Amino acid sequence: GEIVNGGVPQVRLSRSVNFSASNSYPPVSGATVRVTDSNNTVTAVLRESAPGSYISKTFTGVPGHVYQLEVTADGKTYRASSKMPRIVPLDSVSFAVNTDFNNKQDINAIVNFQDPPGLGNYYQFTESVKGRLIPNIFVFEDRLSDGRYIEQPLFNDSAYLQRKDTLLLTMNCVDKNVYDYFYTLSGVTGNNNFQTATPANPNSNISNGALGYF
Repeated sequence: GEIVNGGVPQVRLSRSVNFSASNSYPPVSGATVRVTDSNNTVTAVLRESAPGSYISKTFTGVPGHVYQLEVTADGKTYRASSKMPRIVPLDSVSFAVNTDFNNKQDINAIVNFQDPPGLGNYYQFTESVKGRLIPNIFVFEDRLSDGRYIEQPLFNDSAYLQRKDTLLLTMNCVDKNVYDYFYTLSGVTGNNNFQTATPANPNSNISNGALGYF
């Protein structure tokens, strides 16, 4: 589930499958989905716009507010809580061309921004090339760079980014729970240059054993 600054709540529900199965997850339809703004107690009931996809236009996200998610499906209730962090603007995007030992060139985007003073800032980045989302997981925390100007490369396979491509890059400020989910997910999939020895579930901030994030 997601709610962004100035955006409306969106929740996608699906059922898990066996580890060895294909990445085709059956959507969960007919669920009751609510999102509550804890700062003003306004609750939005999300409507199913497509199988497993729920959305509401009752309110939009506000930085600093805490949001509660409640989902009831198949007789079970799942809950999660998340605080929308303050906005940290993306300053610019630059690019680096690296050549490996096989004389193969890799092109990587570099995100440039000023991390504000005070620990506890967490970031997630997404890249789409020619309208196709790159599946790499990019997350960053300021534990070792608090208050500094950040110039962080987003490493991926050169097959995704070529000269004259059109790149859409999104920078999200997220809370620690969301950062932990993507960071541990990257370890499970080997998507961020490291991988756990034994497959395991990523950290989830959703109750009752659900996998995912809000």
